[in-house]
Amino acid sequence: MGILYVVATPIGNKDDISKRAIEVLENVDLILCEDTRNSSNLLNLLNIKNKLVSYHKFNEVERSKEALKLLQNGQNIAIITDAGTPCISDPGSILVNECLKNNILVYSIPGPNALITALSSSGLTISNFAFYGFLERKNNSQKEHLKLINDNDIEIVVFYESPKRVIDTLKNILEVMDNPYVVILNDLTKKFERKYYGKTKEVLEKLFNNQNASLGEYVIIVSKNKKNIKEENNILTPEAILVDILVKEKCTLKDAIKIASQNNKIYSKNEYYNASLNLKRIL
Repeated sequence: MGILYVVATPIGNKDDISKRAIEVLENVDLILCEDTRNSSNLLNLLNIKNKLVSYHKFNEVERSKEALKLLQNGQNIAIITDAGTPCISDPGSILVNECLKNNILVYSIPGPNALITALSSSGLTISNFAFYGFLERKNNSQKEHLKLINDNDIEIVVFYESPKRVIDTLKNILEVMDNPYVVILNDLTKKFERKYYGKTKEVLEKLFNNQNASLGEYVIIVSKNKKNIKEENNILTPEAILVDILVKEKCTLKDAIKIASQNNKIYSKNEYYNASLNLKRIL
């Protein structure tokens, strides 16, 4: 059996590729890539001569079948994308799943990723976040998607967006999510990398005034407005909600946390858990 290597490649600055990634790309039997032209440029810069085979969203299923046979016959294969880490809003997951089903080893060669790179320079406190890749393209569908995202309990959300649609997407974020704080990052790690910080309306104005705003890929980070619902006087505390469930359901405190998290999402699961600790001190 061969080995499948999932290899991260630079998202802009070619010097960001790792020594290990170079060694793998030099020594595998073939390399699967999104666009052979783009990947040829990268390999030429690295002085690597190896066989490239196209592997993109339009041929991913068929190419996965072909690659699986080669792996089963003992060949080693690397998979890369045009930029960043495969399987993260890019092709690759179908082949990885097939390998796992057939007991073929899969090794990830870590490296650049636009999502993590963006978050690390956002200035936001990141304890958890939600990543949605590319949003719906159609305007009304995108607004509906944003409404659902705005209603969940995760404060930090991240999207990818193309330069042609970034303005329209930010307009929808402004409208649906009520002008939240955003961090917009463009052309990450490249020479003319740009970053915008502020309320959505302010950032939109900066983009309108930038004649180069339609160039380069974007990462959009949204820090959602904190809901005021918890501050209303007529809302029960998490402790009171748990006690109510304990009495009505005659269940354990652990079960009460689970029920409250599922049925009463005013508070997060962590908040219910902390409330349960308070109850233990009292009960």
